Amino acid sequence: MSASAYTPPGNRQKKKRAASQKRSSSRQSHTFLAHDPKAVVGQLHDLPVENFSDYGVYLSFGRDRILLPNKYVPEGVAVGQIIRVFVHTDSEDRPVATTLTPAGVVGDIVGLKVRDTAAFGIFMDWGLEKDLLVPRSEQEDRMEPGETHLVKICLDKSSHRIFGSTLTAGFCDGGARDLAAGQEVDLIIHSISPIGYTAVINRSRTGLLYKTETFEDLAVGDTCKGYVLWIREDGKVDLTLKQPSYASVEGSAEKIIAVLSANGGPSPCHDKSRPEEIQAAFSMSKKEFKQLYKEGRIALLGSDGIRLIS
Repeated sequence: MSASAYTPPGNRQKKKRAASQKRSSSRQSHTFLAHDPKAVVGQLHDLPVENFSDYGVYLSFGRDRILLPNKYVPEGVAVGQIIRVFVHTDSEDRPVATTLTPAGVVGDIVGLKVRDTAAFGIFMDWGLEKDLLVPRSEQEDRMEPGETHLVKICLDKSSHRIFGSTLTAGFCDGGARDLAAGQEVDLIIHSISPIGYTAVINRSRTGLLYKTETFEDLAVGDTCKGYVLWIREDGKVDLTLKQPSYASVEGSAEKIIAVLSANGGPSPCHDKSRPEEIQAAFSMSKKEFKQLYKEGRIALLGSDGIRLIS
């Protein structure tokens, strides 16, 4: 074979995907999916076995049925048995079932890793054999193989194809605009920068969680509880993982008690210690540390450090 005739395996795969995308773009959605409200693609379902075939088992799905291929059929399965499956579409846009569990279902916002790229979009690893496509029109930032990005899993209701979107506007529904300082909120980490983490707040808007307000490593897609630290005049929201005011001080005091008890006595940290020393010893900011002895909970021992007031 001449060098000019050889196509590297990776390129062949990309061409195959591109050809499949081109073919599927002209196909119409399956009729029963469009007219059967119980035939919902992109969700987990508990479906009964209807009958067997050479290719697998057929499961009742709304007013029709779908195939569960042989490689996913549990051993010893019988007609009438209920199997929990995820329903998606195959490379020919036909509805099909799998017992593999994806990283998320339609409507979920999850952190996914880029597996491959193509001219028309990015392929994300979401736990199924068929990768999740994020079309070019649904990408907010440049995406490279190996990177993790926050993705909303979506469904095109006209074609019933599942796709992903990294557009921040798609994560935020515009509700819950009445946030207040001190309010507890649900956070999903969207992206990471040198100063902190951008997080989606209650699926309604984004805010900034400064690294000085966190004492743990977070990754894109992580979910956690947080609190509104401050709402700026321009509407931007600052966040923290610790409940502001007295409740946070109380929790920090308990943490210091535990550290002092574990060390068998005082700590060398004091009000002149460097912020990084305090963070390493107690996993809190220097501001919060100083607040504790202002509250009269910690006795300063000069350059010898601190001890807890009993």
